[in-house]
Amino acid sequence: MRAQFVLSEMWIGLRRNLTMTIAVIITVAISLALFGSGLLVQQQISHMRQFWDERVSVTVYMCTEVSPSEVCQENGPATKEDREAIQSDLESLDEVTGVEYVTAAEAWKEFQDRFSENRALTEAAQEGDIPDNFRVQLSNPNEFDAVVETVQGRPGVDSVHNDQQVLDQFFELLDGLKWAALVVSFVQLAAAALLIGNTIRLSAYSRRRETGIMRLVGASNFYIQLPFLLEGAISGLIGGVIASGFIVATRYVLLDRIQEWFAFNISLGAGSLAYVIGLSMVLGILLCTISSFLTLRRYLRV
Repeated sequence: MRAQFVLSEMWIGLRRNLTMTIAVIITVAISLALFGSGLLVQQQISHMRQFWDERVSVTVYMCTEVSPSEVCQENGPATKEDREAIQSDLESLDEVTGVEYVTAAEAWKEFQDRFSENRALTEAAQEGDIPDNFRVQLSNPNEFDAVVETVQGRPGVDSVHNDQQVLDQFFELLDGLKWAALVVSFVQLAAAALLIGNTIRLSAYSRRRETGIMRLVGASNFYIQLPFLLEGAISGLIGGVIASGFIVATRYVLLDRIQEWFAFNISLGAGSLAYVIGLSMVLGILLCTISSFLTLRRYLRV
């Protein structure tokens, strides 16, 4: 009987303040969607950083007959002696964990395989455009300067390319996207807390006669507050369910679009998605319930 009464009072409160309740649900859904999207982007960044830190390398491109740089024009194409000396010096560095020599033919084939789906790019390039090179693996991706000082300006060396610099620019873009989503989500969560508090206050005011009678007959504070707390919790739950749809869309639209830029499978799994959805829904329920509780302490005076 008590449970039926509490649920009945909760339903009455939701129905009486339907417009405000819908506004709360929409605000909570938007804020949780942004919060969850920010968490997803954060997990994707961490996943990608771990993946690429293990594979990032420094590429030392050698001079060819068609290289336009001044060093190559002055010293000519790299000779066998140049390559052997450079490889020996690179392997002697403490910062270097591995050195791989890639011929021009191997580099061209790798280019064709990696970008086989981008016909415009592969058709625009010609064999010989990619010179032979050394792929240098570092124990610490930030120790790029040691390799540059060893090979830059030497006969046979055209240029030195650091993959980490390109990745840093990309990750800075993703970091900006993540923080923008999180900041906006926190603003929205604050607005949702204020809105749910106002909704519960109106609900408590409209039922002040009933709550007064309940106090007179000896009902406990918790029993009087429970219908209002459930109103907030239900609003948070519905908002969390709606936000889950947006979070799933973020995973399979935005992050999968980012995934297409790479030739490796580094997308988030279902476990990460379920974790973010669960955390967002719990946050929505707690936010609305706590806001309701604090509002009741101030306005219900029980």
